[in-house]
Amino acid sequence: MNRRKKGIQILKARAKKAKPTPNNKPKYISKADRERLAAIESGENAAAES
Repeated sequence: MNRRKKGIQILKARAKKAKPTPNNKPKYISKADRERLAAIESGENAAAES
């Protein structure tokens, strides 16, 4: 097997193995955004209970 063919074969094997990993990580929400969402949610709960 010549050098060029062997190199191509190695690169193809690597490309075949490399698969994108699924993104199971939740999107980052800043502390200020979390507080704002909590305030909105507590406001909706208070309005619904009244």
